[in-house]
Amino acid sequence: MSHIESNAIVVQPKVRGFLCTTAHPTGCEAHVREQAETVNAAFSVENLPVESLSNTPKRVLIVGGSAGYGLASRITCALGYKANTLSVSLEKPPRANKPASAGWYNNHYVEHLSKEEGLFAGSISGDAFSEEVKQQTIDTIKAEMGTVDLVVYSLAAPRRTRLSSNGEAISYSSSIKPIGNAFSGQTIDTKTGSLVDFSLEPASDQEIEDTVTVMGGEDWYLWMKALNEAGVLDPKVQTVAFSYLGGDMTKAIYGAATLGAAKEDVEHYCGQINRLLGSESELQASAEPASVAVLKAIVTQSSAAIPSLPLYISVLYRVMKTQGLHEGCIEQIIRLFQTGLYPATQDVCQKDKSYRFRLDELEMRPQVQDAVAHLWNEVTTENVHQITDVESYQEDFLKLFGFGWSSVDYQQAVKVDL
Repeated sequence: MSHIESNAIVVQPKVRGFLCTTAHPTGCEAHVREQAETVNAAFSVENLPVESLSNTPKRVLIVGGSAGYGLASRITCALGYKANTLSVSLEKPPRANKPASAGWYNNHYVEHLSKEEGLFAGSISGDAFSEEVKQQTIDTIKAEMGTVDLVVYSLAAPRRTRLSSNGEAISYSSSIKPIGNAFSGQTIDTKTGSLVDFSLEPASDQEIEDTVTVMGGEDWYLWMKALNEAGVLDPKVQTVAFSYLGGDMTKAIYGAATLGAAKEDVEHYCGQINRLLGSESELQASAEPASVAVLKAIVTQSSAAIPSLPLYISVLYRVMKTQGLHEGCIEQIIRLFQTGLYPATQDVCQKDKSYRFRLDELEMRPQVQDAVAHLWNEVTTENVHQITDVESYQEDFLKLFGFGWSSVDYQQAVKVDL
């Protein structure tokens, strides 16, 4: 390989279970640019009146902004609203002829596109749960942005370490388990696309509590409290956290399981944040600073780890595409911003609570859920490729890591250290 730069290598996907342990830099660029093109089209003068962009975010913090809905939020804010952005996520840099994590490359390309627009775009890699990273973020905001007028909380992590009252570091791990009763079902093997069985024992009280500690709303509240006390929140600041509810088919493994308990906790802390900021907020009296956005089920690194979700999403995609209702990650976020957080027209996003946006309303339509339930009950190992959209599920999963893009030659050595 003397004729090739030392850090130029051929990068292929290595899928293990619900994880892909490699990422392709050029493919990650394609992933970011595709979302950027969707944002540019949605925010064009033809599609959105210029005057609607006056009261919109200009200085945005995204906690968990390197993938999924967090990444889509950052791209929307930076390229749609021309906002300065700062993202916090724990990423793996490239090293010794090994590629970086997909999130590391995503951050790199969002920064590149932002700087082409003359915008500030910074990325902090570290444990978002830690006090040190919160302080580093505050220092960066003060130095580069002054204040932030939007905080997006999109953190997805399997474990959390926090300090006890006596200063001892205690680690907590989340568990994806049912509550009350054991559960058996089927899911999709991400690598092969085949149908596989699984069984889960019910979560213990400790596992429920630990999952809420890791994936609930406390850390969101602690972020807002720290930012508020540091004086880096704009008087008109808004903050939003993402959630999922699901229907009957995912209830046993999500809504009525440990994940559902964590999402209930997010809503509890949403109320706490509104009480924290409410008296200081300069938003209209009818608005609340903090909100929860319930989004549809899509292919993400997180959803791939939840048993049953890969199969449910594969069926859901088939149904929603057939009915002309399908939205991807970036389309969901654009709709949240343009019809919910910063409504630009009379087409306003549904709310079922004063603080809760329902972007999953198309997924939850009876005709969608009924069609999904019918296919769900019919699916077998023999027909899974005929009656579900498992191929799209696998394709979307690989694209999260930069693989499967027709514009990329995956046999060509590529520079992994950017």
